[in-house]
Amino acid sequence: MPAELPPPARTYLFVPGTRPERFDKALASGADRVVLDLEDAVAADDKASARSAIATWLQAAAPADRSRIVVRINDAGSPWFAADLAALGGAPAASVLLPKAESAAQIAETQAALPHVGILALIESACGVSEVDGIAAAGAQRLVFGTLDFALDLDIDISADASGLGYAASRIAIASRLAGLPAPVAGVTPQLDDEARLLSDLADARRFGFGAKLCIHPRQVQPIHAALRPSAEALEWARRVLVADAASPGAARLDGRMVDRPVVLQAQRTLALARN
Repeated sequence: MPAELPPPARTYLFVPGTRPERFDKALASGADRVVLDLEDAVAADDKASARSAIATWLQAAAPADRSRIVVRINDAGSPWFAADLAALGGAPAASVLLPKAESAAQIAETQAALPHVGILALIESACGVSEVDGIAAAGAQRLVFGTLDFALDLDIDISADASGLGYAASRIAIASRLAGLPAPVAGVTPQLDDEARLLSDLADARRFGFGAKLCIHPRQVQPIHAALRPSAEALEWARRVLVADAASPGAARLDGRMVDRPVVLQAQRTLALARN
């Protein structure tokens, strides 16, 4: 029997590339992935030093730690893109996050420069949404929704009502499913001290089929993990479904409801999430 694939990451925690003293602390936060940032968190004059700090850290890091690292490079239209690719070509990075992804050609160019590195495509513009099917099919490892930049691009105020993100979120989730990718990653919640808003944003994303979230502070990690973990009631329901189906395959009833194949598959998925 083939080995079971590891579960998709649930949390991606950003750390500025200029703060190498925080890299290990970010890994210790329990985040599934740590995103070492070369883009928004790094001023133009600091790009080279951040690039060097990340490359140096990657060379010295243990393989298990490197496997959890994603490097957010600068976008393909920026003056720093080529230098980012060159620096990571000699550093053992596991994945890169490509911001402002707007075409399959950008994925192909990044993959050609970094053939052994997974690419997460950050969709954060109207153009990116319009091309998301091609981006997903071009070799991206996972799609990520850059909600703040997308809202800026379309002049949408999402401070109180995020419904304007719905169409783009649906497009990203459907493109991921059609390309056989893991459920996409939701954007950041900038309110650091508002756990209720964090969980509300996550719940909104889950309703569109997202399965993970970007984080900008370590304190956001564990609440997201807890929210994505099946409840005791859900686990008990899933076990009962499988027992009923085993006793009467294809014709079982539970709590007055037919236990058909979609119900069985949902129960299996719930138990798999708990194991992971």
